[in-house]
Amino acid sequence: MNDLLTPEAILPNLKAGSKKQVLQELARKAADLTGQHERAIFDVLVERERLGTTGVGRGIGIPHGKLPGLSGVMAIFARLEKPVDFEAIDEQPVDLICMLLAPEGAGADHLKALARVSRALRDPVLCDKLRGAETGDALYALLAQTEQVNAA
Repeated sequence: MNDLLTPEAILPNLKAGSKKQVLQELARKAADLTGQHERAIFDVLVERERLGTTGVGRGIGIPHGKLPGLSGVMAIFARLEKPVDFEAIDEQPVDLICMLLAPEGAGADHLKALARVSRALRDPVLCDKLRGAETGDALYALLAQTEQVNAA
């Protein structure tokens, strides 16, 4: 995930009490990293959630959307301080979130990124390690290492 994620895009102890607050915090961080408007990012994420939850089960959420003006696909990873109801398909609260944003015209790249993130976060061993990591740097190292292991 090295091409999607930077160490600055890790939120190791995100405090949020609801799905809406999680999306607001992710939008705020994405705005800081991309220079895009926070409200536009938030609106894209909420619009996608209206189509169906991005809570994929086992405590994992992968909110995503397409945004005009982005130069490429990017991710932000957050570990929540306390799990929140994300309306997940298994009705379990979510504590690990990987948000993806893609440029408007990035059809295949967006889908490939979603598949890569989904594949990585389906690994229960990785998720346990992510939940136990002490720092943002440790989270980043685990996520970067995942891509290398999958490529081997």
